[in-house]
Amino acid sequence: MGQFLAITFDGADDAEAALRSIRSIEHAGKIGLEDTAVVRKDADGKVTFHNEASSGTETGAAIGAVLGGLLFVVFPVGAIVGGAIAGGLVGRAAAPGIDGGFVKEVGQDLPPGGSALFLQVKAGDPGLLVGVLGQFHGRVRQTSYDDDIEKALDDSMR
Repeated sequence: MGQFLAITFDGADDAEAALRSIRSIEHAGKIGLEDTAVVRKDADGKVTFHNEASSGTETGAAIGAVLGGLLFVVFPVGAIVGGAIAGGLVGRAAAPGIDGGFVKEVGQDLPPGGSALFLQVKAGDPGLLVGVLGQFHGRVRQTSYDDDIEKALDDSMR
């Protein structure tokens, strides 16, 4: 399992913008993300969650679909659908990603108009995250990174 990072922002679109910036360095091959989630709380206090599937879930679903396809010869259409669902569940259990309960807890704690970003980082230099996140104003809510990385992240966003 990789490193975990949860950051809160005062702006509703800040977490999504930060994720887009982080995705750009992921697409450049400089870091690897296992799982991500973005939470927003609107001015009325309604919380919305956008949790992307972890790579474990995606891999499990793909494997399940292939196995289901092989069983298709014997058991028609239901084999592919059942295989994909079962594979996704197995993949999610093997690599659970970001804890949904924690995501909901942070979402409820956000101020109206705030947002939060959750990252499960599987590989890469944390200094790149410090650099990218430095353009945003946020606060580290929780992390599994060492104290010096946490401080650098927090300081860069002030």
